[in-house]
Amino acid sequence: MTDLDKALADIFAIRSQIAAGTVFRGYGPEAVAVTGGLALLTALAQFLWLDDPTSHPLEFFSLWIAIAAVSASVIWIEMRARSRRHHSGLADAMILQAIEQFLPSGIAGVSLAVVLCQFAPESLWMLPGLWQVLTGLGVFASVRSLHRSVAIAGAWYFVSGFTVLLVASQSHTLSPWSMGLPFVTGQLLLAALLHFAGGGTDVAD
Repeated sequence: MTDLDKALADIFAIRSQIAAGTVFRGYGPEAVAVTGGLALLTALAQFLWLDDPTSHPLEFFSLWIAIAAVSASVIWIEMRARSRRHHSGLADAMILQAIEQFLPSGIAGVSLAVVLCQFAPESLWMLPGLWQVLTGLGVFASVRSLHRSVAIAGAWYFVSGFTVLLVASQSHTLSPWSMGLPFVTGQLLLAALLHFAGGGTDVAD
């Protein structure tokens, strides 16, 4: 390793350490609230137009996956803009750290969906609850770089996930509300927590 490579590696390590000790301001309350609105619209649309979600799991989950992708894009766009504004030169390191914290739960959620669809379609009724539990774990993992009050949203997803699993275990059916209401509540709660923790302002730290 040349002296230049070593210097660059040292700079990267220092920036990563500073980023790890800095409160991440990239999550915008407005963008997070929008994702809650999207969840509500999705649940309402499925309630009105999807007569029997349990008999049409592909349609049921395909729409939720598409909405999750749209929601992730909304948060990503806002995250990049806010990070550039609030964290300046540390923006890239802060964004990478945020992704690394939430990515394992996201990958686990996708993997569970694939495995259940391919090998245990009769167990797909469990997926909404499991996704909520994994979202809660992702939020808990992100608390390290956010205000600690955000853990309340993680606890909500954790409790709602197990509650949905318990309720769904009685009938083994899918419901747009068992997916929609927990995510609407969780995202709006998260948006409120980010706002009151200071994430709703655009004043630089």
